[in-house]
Amino acid sequence: MNMDPSRIALAVHGGAGTIERAQMTPTREKAYRDALELALRHGHAVLEKGGAALDAVEAAVRALEDTPLFNAGRGSVFNADGQHEMDASLMSGADLRAGAVAGVQNVKNPITLARRVMDHSNHVLISGLGAFEFAHRQKVELEDDQYFFDDFRYQQWKEVAGSDKVQLDHSDKEKKFGTVGAVALDASGHLAAATSTGGMTNKKWQRVGDSPIIGAGTYANDGTCAVSCTGHGESFIRAVAAHDVHALMAYKGLSLEEAVRVVVHEKLPPLDGDGGLIAVDRNGNIVLDFNCPGMYRGHVGADGIVHTAIFR
Repeated sequence: MNMDPSRIALAVHGGAGTIERAQMTPTREKAYRDALELALRHGHAVLEKGGAALDAVEAAVRALEDTPLFNAGRGSVFNADGQHEMDASLMSGADLRAGAVAGVQNVKNPITLARRVMDHSNHVLISGLGAFEFAHRQKVELEDDQYFFDDFRYQQWKEVAGSDKVQLDHSDKEKKFGTVGAVALDASGHLAAATSTGGMTNKKWQRVGDSPIIGAGTYANDGTCAVSCTGHGESFIRAVAAHDVHALMAYKGLSLEEAVRVVVHEKLPPLDGDGGLIAVDRNGNIVLDFNCPGMYRGHVGADGIVHTAIFR
């Protein structure tokens, strides 16, 4: 396959939802934008050197997992037991290989564990204690509970602890679906997608959302597009949202923009599917769309110019 560095493309998201402008001080907005930019730079550095889309999305998501600003990795929310349970997945558009983990604890970068599942096991999705044992064997970086402790997240949890109430993220005023993700097209024309999350505050019964489910929260196929979702997980699972974007392109011949519009604005709302998604197609077109007030997002192309945004 011919290398074409002129069409490399990368997009990231850091969650979507009701992000209150009033709560967004200039300092806080800058922190979010800087974090998105850093992730884009990590991923773009891979693509610029002719690296694989899969490596680029993993690098970008690792950067987002490493900041406490987003509900993934270090910034993961607390579950009903005051613990952190993290989910992640990634998919290669070239061969439809995929790897995912659900309900993992103490793993510094769940996206890297998902990558190991893809590369070093015969499975797609592993969970809980089994995933933790696999992490040990793969010698992925582990961190103690203190590393994942964030006072802001802890206070959020204390507000609802002991009740049946789950919170998606931040305060009630700020209904935010904290997930991070990345999609990329590399110089060889291959696509990849990756998604990582800490799930819902005060979640019980080892609840798993759409992020680690291939076709729901993450999907990539070189014939069409790569997609990473963020939103009300249950709805995205029922809508098979990520795969539906691919299907509308593959079977109906829709453009990426139109396929995303149908899924985000027509298919998801009747299922209480608040949220959004990022996607890139085989030609390097990028779409970042959402049906709620805001989505932390950014993208970069072959020119290396980084664009970030939060509100419409």
